[in-house]
Amino acid sequence: MRPPRSRLGRALATGVLCAATALGTLATGAAPAQAADQPLRDLADAKGIHIGNALAGSKLTNNARYREIAATEFNSVTAENAMKWGVLEPNRGSYNWGEADQLVDFAEANGQQVRGHTLIWHSQNPGWLDNGDFSAAEMRQLMRNHIETTVGRYEGRIAVWDVVNEMFNDDGSFRRTIWYDALGPDYIAEALTLAHEADPTAKLYLNDYSVEAVNAKSTAMYNLARDLKARGVPLHGIGLQSHLILGQVPSTMQANIQRFADLGLDVDITELDVRIQMPASADELRRQADDYRAVFDACLAVSRCQGVTVWGVGDNDSWVPDVFEGYGAPLMYDGNYQAKPAYDAVAEALGGTTDPGDPGDPGDPPGDGCVADYAVANEWNSGFTGNVTIRCTGSSLSGWTATWDFPAGQRISHAWNASCTQSGARVTCTNVSWNGTVPAGGSTTFGFNATTSGSNPAPASITLS
Repeated sequence: MRPPRSRLGRALATGVLCAATALGTLATGAAPAQAADQPLRDLADAKGIHIGNALAGSKLTNNARYREIAATEFNSVTAENAMKWGVLEPNRGSYNWGEADQLVDFAEANGQQVRGHTLIWHSQNPGWLDNGDFSAAEMRQLMRNHIETTVGRYEGRIAVWDVVNEMFNDDGSFRRTIWYDALGPDYIAEALTLAHEADPTAKLYLNDYSVEAVNAKSTAMYNLARDLKARGVPLHGIGLQSHLILGQVPSTMQANIQRFADLGLDVDITELDVRIQMPASADELRRQADDYRAVFDACLAVSRCQGVTVWGVGDNDSWVPDVFEGYGAPLMYDGNYQAKPAYDAVAEALGGTTDPGDPGDPGDPPGDGCVADYAVANEWNSGFTGNVTIRCTGSSLSGWTATWDFPAGQRISHAWNASCTQSGARVTCTNVSWNGTVPAGGSTTFGFNATTSGSNPAPASITLS
């Protein structure tokens, strides 16, 4: 047998499969494997690159598994939303640093670099900025104040900033934004210069989507970068977001990374996910693993590619289902933070080895059973909405019961798509008439509202029968 997969990956990938007539336990709180195993961050360090993730402060606070994966598997942290203007300064002149500070503190405590995301963008701005009737001079001053205040606060603590985000249309023309309309295309050079003045040690990037291939949009980015470099504007790198669709990793991705590197620029894959039309089959998950491997291979082939950041930890953390109807499952971990075949593919691309007996291996045959994924969809002061998704790979279910124990006094008040009862901590949910059969390759989801007494940790396990 080959050496086991990396430390948390092995522990999280062993989601239990169960035939329709047997019992299986999905271990949502299993202890990690022995410390001698290597996490992805160690493999990435050995290759001289970073592997990052986009994190949310609330999940670091409320979800121990999320926090453990974030700390152990990644050597870089990006703020998913906490450093966007609308979050930092919702009211003019009044800053909210709480979550951004939390993420920087978390990264420093775990020996991780921080990527600041993002300073200037057309989206997720505060209403007072988007709807203000400001002159060009006022817009310039607002940009200066925001960059000086934000970058200056974290001087020396944030390694990389996405200074301007999504400045082009797909045809390569400049996107019309409040910044472009007020200041013209040179707002980009002004923003880079201001960021460099606020922290001369930080690397400064331009970041956009659909620029992974050699195409009109990436060529516009290339021409802009070349011109900024020729003018002496402080630009250090280009971010390729890489929100991809299954099977559509561009064949020219490596060549595209190389041409930016040839300009003397670093390149990062900044927001990687690979979305699948749901429900995702075992074959599609293996194909997704191939796509993840291809992206990492393209980065590793170019010396100036600095690393890859994945946009979220588990599938239920992803923005994809809310934006692309019918699509999901885009990340390396599923909704219950069990490693998927994509995890193994990344580990192997980074030079690691995986256990061929693990169910998450890309080369393994389809699983012969079903798993139940638990996720919190929404929380408020005294309660939350939870979802459980039952999905089957190689076999089917005909009638099912899901059972778990709430660890902190949570009480179900209402359920849908299942009949749920609770006795003490024990919750038992059975199918209703229309969703008792789950075919191989299919899934079903039920949900519930529940009350809490202050904390809301996930159940340690779910028994599916």
